[in-house]
Amino acid sequence: MTDNSDNPTPHENPPIWKSRYNHPTQWDQFFQPLSMPGMFFRSAGRRGDANLLDFMGRKYSYAEIATGVTRVAKGLQDLGVEKGDRIGLFLPNVPHYVSAYYGAMAIGATVVNFSPLYTVEELNHQVEDSGTKILFTLSASAVFPTAYQVLQQSSLERLVVGSVAGALPKGKALFYRLFRRKENTPQPDDDRITPFADLINNDGNYKAANIRPEKDIALLQYTGGTTGTPKGAMLSHQNLTANARQINGIDPYIDEADRLMGVLPFFHVFANSAVLNRTVERGGEIIMLPRFDAKQTLKAITRNQITAMPGVPTMYQALLDHPDIDKTNFSSLKVCVSGGAPLPQELKKKFEAKTGAKLVEGYGLTESSGVVSANPYEGLNKPGTIGQPVAATLVKLVDKEDPTKQVPDGEPGELIFSGPQVMQGYWNMPEADEEVFVDGFLRTGDVAQIDEDGYIKIVDRIKDMIAVGGFKVFPSQVEEVLYKHEAVKEALVIGVPDEYRGESPKAYVALEAGASATGEDLKNWLNPQLGKHERVIDVVVRESLPKTMIGKLDRKALRAEELK
Repeated sequence: MTDNSDNPTPHENPPIWKSRYNHPTQWDQFFQPLSMPGMFFRSAGRRGDANLLDFMGRKYSYAEIATGVTRVAKGLQDLGVEKGDRIGLFLPNVPHYVSAYYGAMAIGATVVNFSPLYTVEELNHQVEDSGTKILFTLSASAVFPTAYQVLQQSSLERLVVGSVAGALPKGKALFYRLFRRKENTPQPDDDRITPFADLINNDGNYKAANIRPEKDIALLQYTGGTTGTPKGAMLSHQNLTANARQINGIDPYIDEADRLMGVLPFFHVFANSAVLNRTVERGGEIIMLPRFDAKQTLKAITRNQITAMPGVPTMYQALLDHPDIDKTNFSSLKVCVSGGAPLPQELKKKFEAKTGAKLVEGYGLTESSGVVSANPYEGLNKPGTIGQPVAATLVKLVDKEDPTKQVPDGEPGELIFSGPQVMQGYWNMPEADEEVFVDGFLRTGDVAQIDEDGYIKIVDRIKDMIAVGGFKVFPSQVEEVLYKHEAVKEALVIGVPDEYRGESPKAYVALEAGASATGEDLKNWLNPQLGKHERVIDVVVRESLPKTMIGKLDRKALRAEELK
């Protein structure tokens, strides 16, 4: 059982704070300022020998990871890292990530997350924009050549390079070294490269930073924001620890075993908050895989008796599609949380019927440190909605053209919100802050409706709305109808230029395995169910649809392909 005596859990059914209320100061007692190292070492102190990580079968206790955190902190200080310096993580899900993440924060440095899928150009741009000083990566050929090239052509000062084999159980480590040597890159003779093992070869006696949780930036997380331009969201220590506490506050299983499936990439804000920080605050265990693989995930659910799994809709679809699903024991699995993209209702029904676990939809942004709202794990669950705001979060619906004006009750409007998880602003972009903040509330760029129970339904992204002869078409509503067709597995709708109407909707689908349907068949089935302005000019059947780095359907990439 987790001891929360110094940080009480909010009431499991917090009131829904509507826009007419003032800020709910009564929640302040639950979200006292707390630094990230303060949260980590508090949990490590009370959990000690309990497992924090299981990486490919090798278990790491809270105490063992805490030792790694202190040694990373000491090693970075020995390299001259000071409070406020930016430390980059160019890593997949490996134990090195956790030690480097909390270790850098322990000395007051700011962590910068980078996707291992970045090209040299993408990584170089964000390294320069953030002023990253030291970059953690692996010797693996998938990431090291990119990192080293950026070291050679940017202001980056040093690479800290870890080994996957060193993090594996002995048997797997030997196999990796013998048979997967091609996956590693020989290290060049460069004194700007420090092996991870050398960095942590110290006594861990670092000098703790004087951290101001509500002011000091713990994490610089790059996001497309509401305009599509990459920006660094500045997330304070308090932003991150508050969101971890908010996520735990909606969990009714707080006194039960907690083993979370860690397949979402930690470099993404969803996993950073809903998997890593949430579980550390809770005192639970993360079953970590380097990347999502349906077969390995299903095996881990049975082997490790997983109790919860955050993911994106395409991940749950991949599990349903895998032949091993019928051999998987789901008896321990209580809840799966879907985020990152709208959850098709048919997928929710099929997954819950197959597994017996609850699949609930939530919502969040990089700018919100992770989570804004979620459907309850137990009680009233409304498919097609993103649930209710988490504790201490205020929401409003405002006019899309004038965000200072609220919309009448029952009408859709742009969703804006405030709460302890809202970012401090964008890195070196004050002009972007002026656009995204309205009277202390953050604009999301999402059009939403709120029902009488306080459940929020996202209608669509403002920038994704299709202007058809003066009418607004929401792609997600057309996609929702497409998903009702038994042959359709994935669907995306975009607007394409139309000389007469300005834009017209066009649909793209991927079919279920073994299904057969032509684009013309689907168009003839779909259009009679839509309003005249919503009807698509074409349905294109493809083998697959583009996806983002975390596996959600990528409308932006599809639009770029179509409009070439």
